[in-house]
Amino acid sequence: MRPPGNGLGNLPMDSSPHRIVERLTARIQDLETEFHRVYWDSQVNATSNTEQRRNELEIALRRAKGDAAALRAVNEALTEEVHDPILRRELEVLRLSLTGNQMDEARRVEIVEIASSVETDFATHRPQLDGCSVSENEIDEVLRASQDGEVRKRAWEASKEIGALTADRIRELARLRNATARDLGFADYYRMSLELQELGEEWLFRMLADVEGVTKAPFRTYKENLDSRLRRRFDTAELMPWHYADPFFQQLPPDGQVSLDELLTRGSAPDRARETFAAWGLHIGGVLERSDLYPRPGKCQHAFCLDVDRSGEDVRILANVVPGERWVEVMLHESGHAAYDVCIDSRLPYLLHRATHTFVTEAIAILCQRLVRNPKWLVALAGADAGDVERLGPALRSAVTQASLLFGRWVLVMAHFERDLYSDPEADLDTLWWDYVERFQFLARPPGRRAPDWAAKIHTAVAPVYYHNYLLGEILASQLEAVCAAQCGGVVANEATGRFLVERVFKLGASLRWDSLIEQATGEPLNAAHFAAQLSV
Repeated sequence: MRPPGNGLGNLPMDSSPHRIVERLTARIQDLETEFHRVYWDSQVNATSNTEQRRNELEIALRRAKGDAAALRAVNEALTEEVHDPILRRELEVLRLSLTGNQMDEARRVEIVEIASSVETDFATHRPQLDGCSVSENEIDEVLRASQDGEVRKRAWEASKEIGALTADRIRELARLRNATARDLGFADYYRMSLELQELGEEWLFRMLADVEGVTKAPFRTYKENLDSRLRRRFDTAELMPWHYADPFFQQLPPDGQVSLDELLTRGSAPDRARETFAAWGLHIGGVLERSDLYPRPGKCQHAFCLDVDRSGEDVRILANVVPGERWVEVMLHESGHAAYDVCIDSRLPYLLHRATHTFVTEAIAILCQRLVRNPKWLVALAGADAGDVERLGPALRSAVTQASLLFGRWVLVMAHFERDLYSDPEADLDTLWWDYVERFQFLARPPGRRAPDWAAKIHTAVAPVYYHNYLLGEILASQLEAVCAAQCGGVVANEATGRFLVERVFKLGASLRWDSLIEQATGEPLNAAHFAAQLSV
């Protein structure tokens, strides 16, 4: 690894666009790869030492990307006629990355240290429930299965405990990020981030409004039916958030619906993922061997996929697998990310050896996780009895629709709230959060509750201006699924689908902008029509 320094400090003034990209790539690649290794260490073993080393590397990486001379050189190069489309795309990617890191050193260090401390708290904090320290998996199990309303309430409140611990720091992060954005001429960090993600705010919120419109009536019907069952189950006329099956009402609950836990007993969740992708002609065994898949103290409780050096040769998954449907779904999701990373054309340069956009890799992950409720997949790859699956057919189809409804409405909460968080970090965010929960999820706010429940979602601190990508991913997953059905004959155990995904999406990496790639792959721009059609099934 090279020592920190200016990315273009020794370049002659007449450097060509190719030379600028070459020099900056070499500088960023070394730092980024080492940071990814240290980041992984900090997530599988969260200690003060791993946090400190991670902070050091992140600051060095951000400093390199914050080189003002480098940004000026890239911007000047983009004013020239660059006929090589790969070189021009590299320059565009550099411009976006460098712009977002332009800030003074003190602010850079402060942002990294605060965000890292919050992430470490999420990894290591275990709330107390009835005198015992509990994990997120254990809280989820209480909310899934317990019949005791008071126990459920205590578990739900325990799930929000981390919010009180992190809220002040998240507000401070918003202030610091906003100051950086305003120095660069943006209204706030939220608007800056969308532009640097090559998304327009007006376009995005039109898409969100479309989703709100097409989901409102079916979601209301779904929730009225769910609430009727829950009132009978808990013998109460007044439902509170803890009567639902997860802390944020974002996942499909088992109440009165099909539970696949008993059907998913053959092999482990990683086994199901390995065999699913092998049936597409894609092999992720090496990824799983490098991964850290099971829970233990001091480890991040969530799940993610990381391509350490952007070569496709060192892709890893972190997970916390326990038996049951949920973690099979998570493993399919994360393995979708991994398959994308592994299959990017090795000839692409480092800067373009990644997904064309965050939401496009999320779309692949969502397409894969949906397989868990696909009848054909359950028989062919989960080993479920065909007769059992046939009997569950209508319930499975309903579950797919309901899962999309639930998650879509939840993303609307996050996207609207986060925009307001950066519009005014000093606002009454506790109240604002519940305003959006009531508007989009139709949940009743607990009487008299004054707590930073919004800060109990890790994304608000460490993955800012990200959550909309999940919903765009849902929309694109539906669009891709429709194309695979029409052109390949379906998505399950079908090598034609594997070839389609590799050739039309994965191999291209970031050589094309997301909008060009989607239109080229599917024959139409990104739109919510296929997503809406699935809701009406």
